[in-house]
Amino acid sequence: QVHLVESGGGLVQAGDSLRLSCAGSGRTFGSYAIGWFRQGPGKEREFVATISWSGGSTYYGDIAKGRFTISRDNDLNTAFLQMNSLQPGDTAVYYCAARVPSGSWSPFNTEANYAYWGQGTQVTVAS
Repeated sequence: QVHLVESGGGLVQAGDSLRLSCAGSGRTFGSYAIGWFRQGPGKEREFVATISWSGGSTYYGDIAKGRFTISRDNDLNTAFLQMNSLQPGDTAVYYCAARVPSGSWSPFNTEANYAYWGQGTQVTVAS
């Protein structure tokens, strides 16, 4: 089991950058694939990006390609989401999630792939 805590959200202007962090508890953090999702006001939760347990593989949703970068540091038990060129449409609560270790990695881009979720961090982008 892993406990996740997101941080790094806030209020920024259009065009600014933010780096979100997802801190995980326990010695097994490095065995979990990590995903980032977001839920904007009045919208369903949507996939942002995912990274394999080693960090060697990543996959991005269309909303993130070219602007966001997912990474992780297993020595720190932390995953990151670097977000550049933020726009008002990026306003949302951002969640990280962990997938129970499995034998292989593939682009886990749906909520059903993840068993553990953080509480979310609010990102607000002003125009």
